[in-house]
Amino acid sequence: MKKIVHVAAAVITRPDGCVLLGQRAPDTFYPGYWEFPGGKVEAGETPHDALVRELSEELDMEVLEAYPWLTREHLYEHAHVSLHFFEVAAWRGEIHDRVHAALSWQHPERFEVGPMLPANGPILKALRLPRRMAITRAGEIGCDAQLAELDKALGAGLRLVQIREPSLPIDKRETFARNVVARCHEHGALAMLNEDIDLACRIGADGVHLPARQLMSLEKRPELEWVGASCHTRDELLKAASLELDYALLGSVAPTASHPERSPLGWPAFAGMIKGLPLPVLALGGLAPDDLLQAKFHGAHGVAGIRSFWKA
Repeated sequence: MKKIVHVAAAVITRPDGCVLLGQRAPDTFYPGYWEFPGGKVEAGETPHDALVRELSEELDMEVLEAYPWLTREHLYEHAHVSLHFFEVAAWRGEIHDRVHAALSWQHPERFEVGPMLPANGPILKALRLPRRMAITRAGEIGCDAQLAELDKALGAGLRLVQIREPSLPIDKRETFARNVVARCHEHGALAMLNEDIDLACRIGADGVHLPARQLMSLEKRPELEWVGASCHTRDELLKAASLELDYALLGSVAPTASHPERSPLGWPAFAGMIKGLPLPVLALGGLAPDDLLQAKFHGAHGVAGIRSFWKA
């Protein structure tokens, strides 16, 4: 068995959403392939330390903000690597490349360079997942009121919606879900239907969101483009990872009005539970869209919620 080599990798992000890729030089493994900048974690370093050092050496960049994101393992012919991805949102200095054959800023929705290093393939899809998810509540406020909130939120930039309406009658739920999917697709937003895989396929939803009990009962991933799950424990998160789901929700981070009986995790416990996972995790429970930066600081991909997310 090959020794695991730990590598720090940087998703360097501009305000327009583009990320920086480097093309590997001719005298390296996989010459000509594109990758996220970074390098090997040396003895005595943390992955964050290695990231800061490597970006200084490779790109003449002083890292100001770097948030832990995903950890993925990949077995190459020459090495077994554990890639610690960070989102680098702010830096100082003009970028000067010192090791790559070329650099290119690329938008996750339309990558125009290739091929990518095999270990980086799943990262490209994860980058397409929006950072804020709003969860519907038509059963509480009425379908018309929810659709009005949806129209306003989509117009303001919302791009990820979970349709969760267990209290609606089946026929009314399908009609409502079809309306949500149509509105989301008009704005280029993803619409995830909670639990009902068959209905998700029938109405053209982008994917299905699995409750924890449904997640734990499955042996394979549902055949939809996007599949996520609600999780409350480390075991449930590991199950989501083993099924190669696209994301997970974890909560409740803070006290919530919908589940006042649950003890909140708090941010330190949240960060500990998601550490080392290969899939994006959105924080849920008692949060607002403005909590995104705090969530990223603790390793989350984004935030999700119900009431406050329709006010944004």
